[in-house]
Amino acid sequence: MFYDLNVPYTPNDANIHNILHFLADLGYSTVALSQSISTKLPPNQSPPDLPTNVPRALTLLTRLNLTVSDPSQTPRLTTLIQSYSLLAIRPTNEKSLTHACTNLDCDIISLDLSVRLPFHFKFKTLSAAISRGVRFEICYGPGVTGSGLESRRNLIGNAIALVRATRGRGIIISSEAKQALGVRAPWDVINLACLWGLTQEAAKDALCDEARKVVALAGMKRTSWRGTVDVVFGGVVTGDKVARSERKSEVSRSGSGVKRKSSDPEGTVISEPQLSKREMKRRAKKARLEDGGNDTPANSSKT
Repeated sequence: MFYDLNVPYTPNDANIHNILHFLADLGYSTVALSQSISTKLPPNQSPPDLPTNVPRALTLLTRLNLTVSDPSQTPRLTTLIQSYSLLAIRPTNEKSLTHACTNLDCDIISLDLSVRLPFHFKFKTLSAAISRGVRFEICYGPGVTGSGLESRRNLIGNAIALVRATRGRGIIISSEAKQALGVRAPWDVINLACLWGLTQEAAKDALCDEARKVVALAGMKRTSWRGTVDVVFGGVVTGDKVARSERKSEVSRSGSGVKRKSSDPEGTVISEPQLSKREMKRRAKKARLEDGGNDTPANSSKT
């Protein structure tokens, strides 16, 4: 199962059907349609309607990309988390990156690696986000489409720096393709990620396991209590099961050393005290003596 968690989408996008069908043909199973906002959020922000007539093999998710430059003006994330399947933060400076890694309740940190970044990646900052379950995203779209030589150079350099700073952990890879020509097959993306410093196994995990963890953790945040406890439908309990469970509870409450007589039709509970070892030995000795007394008259009559 391959994931592409960043496909830009607008309701009047004419290329979205071509992109989705091409992704399905290439073997992708889950696609997140993203909506980007770099200005002030409207009062009632909600995801657009999903496109129709999509391939059955695709699972569509909604995603919101928020560009953050000032940590003090972080928008309301709690309401947005409940509206979208995924929430991604795109910091533009080191201060906003540190704030996103340590404090913001987001699912993905997606940096624009096609531009020259005004800061360097630090392992301590990035590891704080990875330990909280946040993943860093590398979008290869600007590096394979006609974005210019400078964009490709920046993408390669920044991707290598990000892989080094994260030690190859907590990375997902998406396309951010605005047209079908910007999408690549999964194994082509894996070969491209190997040029950035990832191993082949880690590159495959960036398209499969790590992306799946992002979707699973995001779903737990939105449906469970504090992302740990979830309420699951366990089925309907019939009357017979309820009656059996009540009988078992009555037996367990009756105490230890208690059993039912099989000859009692009503199944009344009769308690039998547990014998000590001394009493058991005394009774056994008494039984042997009685057996010996019964055998003595029979032997004397024969003589």
